[in-house]
Order: sequence, then structure tokens, then C-alpha cells
Amino acid sequence: MKILSPSAHGVMDYATVALFALAPTIFEFTGTYATVCYVLAAGYLVVTLLTAFPMGAIKMIPFPVHGGFELVSGPIMLASPWLFGFANDNLVARNFFVAMGIVFLLVWMITDWHAQTQTNARGSLMTDHNR
Repeated sequence: MKILSPSAHGVMDYATVALFALAPTIFEFTGTYATVCYVLAAGYLVVTLLTAFPMGAIKMIPFPVHGGFELVSGPIMLASPWLFGFANDNLVARNFFVAMGIVFLLVWMITDWHAQTQTNARGSLMTDHNR
């Protein structure tokens, strides 16, 4: 069931950026864990700002492509503690990245990726159904 609109998804994207940016302070991550969180926050902010949806600023990345990024990043984030060898080194970091991977996948599953992808010349939203 696709219940999350592009606008609601945008709010969640900015909340995700904030969470990644604050995670090192909240969870006392240092070194590599903190750096990865800051890089993810910056990267996710750029992707969100460039996405063609109501919360995007420049609207270069089609909303369904943004969804593709999330579909790929969810499993990578979920597996990252084992892929990068820190699953047993820092349990808080492991649990944070696993939880974020699960959240990314759940949000991907409930987002209507084709609800709205662009704005027409008069500023009204065009849906895929109107094309």
C-alpha cells in the first residue's frame, strides 16, 4: 500500500538528514562512524535538494529515481556493519545503521513514487496519470 505522498516523503528526507547529522552527538559516535554519518547527511541533503518533488529546491532528479537511490541504499545500509567489518566493534553503530536500512526500505515500500514528478509551466502539479 502506497500511502506516503511526495510532500510527506520530503519532510521525512529532511528529518533523515538531521538524524544523520546529529547521530554522532546523540549516540556518541567518533572517528569513522561520525564521519560516515556526516557524509551521509550531506549526500542525502544534496539528493533531496535536487529531487523534483515539492520539498526539492532545484528539481533535477526525478522523484522515481530518488526512490531508486533509496531502494539501493537501504540494503547497503542494512548490511554495512558486516560489509565494512564493524558489526561486533560498536553495537550502537551497528544497530543504528541496521535500523536506518530497515527504515529506508519501509519508507520506500509505502511511498507513492509516481504520484507527482514535475510541475507544469502554470505551476500546477502534473501526475503520471495526466500524461
